[in-house]
Amino acid sequence: MTARFLIAAAHKSSGKTVITTGLSRALTMRGLNVQTFKKGPDYIDPMWLGLASGRPCYNLDFNTMNEGEVRHLLASRVTGADIAVIESNKGLYDGVDLHGADSNAAMAKLIKAPVVLVVDTTGTTRGIAPLLMGYQAFDADVNIAGVILNKTGGARHKGKLRAAVEEYTDLPVLGAVGRSDDLEIGERHLGLTTPSETGMIQRLIDTLGRRLADSVDLDALIAIAAKAPDLEITNHAPVNKFAQGIRIGVARDTAFGFYYPDDFEAFEAAGAELVFFDAINDAHLPDIDGLFIGGGFPETSMAKLEANASMRHEVKRAIEAGLPAYAECGGLMYLCETLEWHSEKRQMVGVIPGNAVMCARPQGRGHTRLSPTNDCLWQVEGGAINAHEFHYAKVDNLPADTKFGFDVQRGSGISGTHDGIVINNLMAGFCHMRNTASNPWVNRFLHHVADTKARKNPA
Repeated sequence: MTARFLIAAAHKSSGKTVITTGLSRALTMRGLNVQTFKKGPDYIDPMWLGLASGRPCYNLDFNTMNEGEVRHLLASRVTGADIAVIESNKGLYDGVDLHGADSNAAMAKLIKAPVVLVVDTTGTTRGIAPLLMGYQAFDADVNIAGVILNKTGGARHKGKLRAAVEEYTDLPVLGAVGRSDDLEIGERHLGLTTPSETGMIQRLIDTLGRRLADSVDLDALIAIAAKAPDLEITNHAPVNKFAQGIRIGVARDTAFGFYYPDDFEAFEAAGAELVFFDAINDAHLPDIDGLFIGGGFPETSMAKLEANASMRHEVKRAIEAGLPAYAECGGLMYLCETLEWHSEKRQMVGVIPGNAVMCARPQGRGHTRLSPTNDCLWQVEGGAINAHEFHYAKVDNLPADTKFGFDVQRGSGISGTHDGIVINNLMAGFCHMRNTASNPWVNRFLHHVADTKARKNPA
């Protein structure tokens, strides 16, 4: 199977995404076909990694996928690639489970990937040695194959760090990346800024690529990746193309960009046609049978969204007329009557009789578990689904008789106990779905769209 390695760190905010983005670009500049992956539920980091490699970045997630699905997704998406680069989330041994069943270390073992440990060296010299020794000893089955020293100071600092690693450990130092303002990707309330919000995107990514090529021994890194053993995978049955002729409109612009590429692939595998539109700049909704509005940052574009009154009115009329629609998080906020942030309030679509309000602290974050109610718009076999949420927004002033498609078993959702507002053929919530074997939401939504279309246009 394709050569691969996993980038991990000792803790969150160690610079993993900058390093991974830069390495992916540096390897691409070498002429290699690079396939990137991100561990855990995440939308923003994969945007950077996808732009760096020129291929969609896929998430490997223990919460929504079983082990077989993780291995299959990895193996199926590296077709045509020379090397796979997997970025972890948080620290190597961090996770929800006390025994590490959902940790980055567990992911590395599952996909048999050697680990390259990125260490933020700010304020440390000799102390890096016991850190690395502890990480090696904590789980001997994790193959920590090398270390990248990040945010180093001058030559003296780098020399002391290298000497300590070489004296006390058997880990090769693959490179040292100095502190620099041009190696920073801005952060905001949901994490890193998205590429669409960063000026001169490709120039920045190219800069990262050149700096990493100069700072890291790419030949040694490639050699480590080449030693990754083959994986055993199970082939999946082909999908029935039951949705041919169905057109699904997808809002994709600077306000709405939180989508999983394999979810889009599931729509197309079922035969549906995806029709992308810009909720900020397009005057009209395209000719569609169903509507999908994902998450994103509508609050940073709320003046522009408000200014596009024709789009807002067309979306409202279409949903009120029965257009099947599904919206997540930012999409939910867009469909409310108003959106408020920093004491500024703007008019939104108004199909949901409530007001979206951005708060100073997260209103919901982490893994969620949902069970369908009798008002859920599509059938959910198995009784419950795993999803995730990360939102600073809440929805105020909802009517007491609001219908919800899901009860929240774990997490916050919209009300703390419910998620997925149901109005006509719309379902909109704060939780993000992932199309997996245990929750094939794409097919469920498409069946709902197909049924609605058939009722509207009987043969």
